[in-house]
Amino acid sequence: MALTRLRHPTLQVAAAGLAALLLAAATPADSPVNVPEPEGYWTGPPRGYTPPTLKGATVLDLAGLEALLPEKPVLLDVVLEERRPAGLPADRPWSPTHRSIPDAVWMPGAGGAPLPPEREKAFLSRVEALTGGDRSKPVVTFCRPECWGSWNAGKRLLQAGYRRVYWFPSGVEGWQDAHETAVAKPDPAWAASAGADR
Repeated sequence: MALTRLRHPTLQVAAAGLAALLLAAATPADSPVNVPEPEGYWTGPPRGYTPPTLKGATVLDLAGLEALLPEKPVLLDVVLEERRPAGLPADRPWSPTHRSIPDAVWMPGAGGAPLPPEREKAFLSRVEALTGGDRSKPVVTFCRPECWGSWNAGKRLLQAGYRRVYWFPSGVEGWQDAHETAVAKPDPAWAASAGADR
């Protein structure tokens, strides 16, 4: 029953209170409406509803990303790598293919949080190399829809002093709704830094 149809004032107050309680209890995984930005990085489940904003960054839709492409932004794909299925026999081949926005640099897991200090240092070092040390060069972070990894990666760049950070929350799927994707391999420098940490 709509609140406007409740005639009794006590019922109206109770219904309004219940609605407020339900909204306050909503978490990113529960509701796509009014998901607040966390104070720091999101450390909960990597998939779930995300905020509509990233303070300090520009949020892009597909048209916005298309308009930015002539500036040759650094495109950072932080989609996690697929894991070998449990129980798959060792003698069976396992070679999943990841498709991404053409010319994107795939840094699997770079949006994780918490990220060990060595990995954060490797991430920022790699982005510095990709931007030629220019913190005003546009950098776009993305992964998949309803993925906190790209949000965290964008926040990490903002905290490191990058001034033109863009977040494309529609991710790979949002791109492929209108464009072709390309096969992507993990960025060699990022992959090498992961091996060095082991």
